[in-house]
Amino acid sequence: MYETIRDGDHIETIVIGGGQCGLAVGYDLGQRGREYVILDAGERVGDVWRKRWDSLLMFTPARYNALPGMEFPVKADTFVGKDAMADYLESYALANDLPIKLGVRVEHVSHDGERYVVETNRMTLYSDNVVVAMAEFQVPKVPAFAGDLDPTIAQLHSTKYQNPDQLQPGPVLVVGLGNSGADIGLEVARTHETYIAGKESAHIPFRIEPWFGRNVLVRLVRFMMINVITTSTPIGRRVLRKNGAGKAAPLVRVKPKDLAAVAERVGRVAGVRDGRPVLDDGRRLDVANVIWCTGFERGFPWIDLDVFDENGRPRHERGVVTDQPGLYFCGLDFLHSLWSETVIGEVTDARYVVKNLSANRPPVRRATV
Repeated sequence: MYETIRDGDHIETIVIGGGQCGLAVGYDLGQRGREYVILDAGERVGDVWRKRWDSLLMFTPARYNALPGMEFPVKADTFVGKDAMADYLESYALANDLPIKLGVRVEHVSHDGERYVVETNRMTLYSDNVVVAMAEFQVPKVPAFAGDLDPTIAQLHSTKYQNPDQLQPGPVLVVGLGNSGADIGLEVARTHETYIAGKESAHIPFRIEPWFGRNVLVRLVRFMMINVITTSTPIGRRVLRKNGAGKAAPLVRVKPKDLAAVAERVGRVAGVRDGRPVLDDGRRLDVANVIWCTGFERGFPWIDLDVFDENGRPRHERGVVTDQPGLYFCGLDFLHSLWSETVIGEVTDARYVVKNLSANRPPVRRATV
């Protein structure tokens, strides 16, 4: 796709990231007749989903996972798996002829006073606008003491976990209890003695799988998360001030009692003693495997622009960086709503960002020879 780009080319808008957020941004730019290209480091559209664990299912029914202009090709209330999501994104890009350059990793973004300079592993490009369409948490995070564990213990971050066949015989310690830790912990407990360390932030009190959950309760939650708990409402601003962005989301599919029935819940992992993990109560666990479901580091170290606050989060208003014209973010945690990181939240945010870009950044008419 878009094989005509050459080193040194100037493109009106560069979209960084070819996941669902970048595709939604690209679609809306195309609908407005804007010149753009999407850069993505993957070999195929949808690879970010393909590389996640085998049993992963979306938390929202298919009706909420579709992008503008193309329905998801399954029954609307179906919970689809990660491969179906990846294939949908690839089909979407092809069906809409979105200009994507794959295998291009952005390594540096700066501004030379007149235009943005986007340096990649394959070329340097220039643009009037840059849309960073990706999550702010990208680098897997593990505690510093992980390196002190006995080398016979198999260690995996959740980004590398695929299925229980990767694990050694013997007990498993799952560290971290967000949704990934809960899903993975429940799965490995079927085949291994399992300890789950950490405490959930909260959990959705109903089951999402029954008809009423899929078709009624999820609709109500979606409305609240997208339209009520936002940066534009008093309740949304209170939630953001209290919890901040990047906090663990409530457990959705797995409930605490599900985990308690199959695994041993333990406290925080505080360090290592004699090569084994030690809990905050001093208990030492003799395990053969550790799965780190401990999240990701925040930051965009490759963006060389003064647009970040003291916590490394971009300064923006609904994704628009007002003190750096032409720079936009989409896909950030709580960018505008509590569900900004979900597909439907990213579609909503992408539409706003592109509308703002089109209104405030008129197309640049470059002279032709």
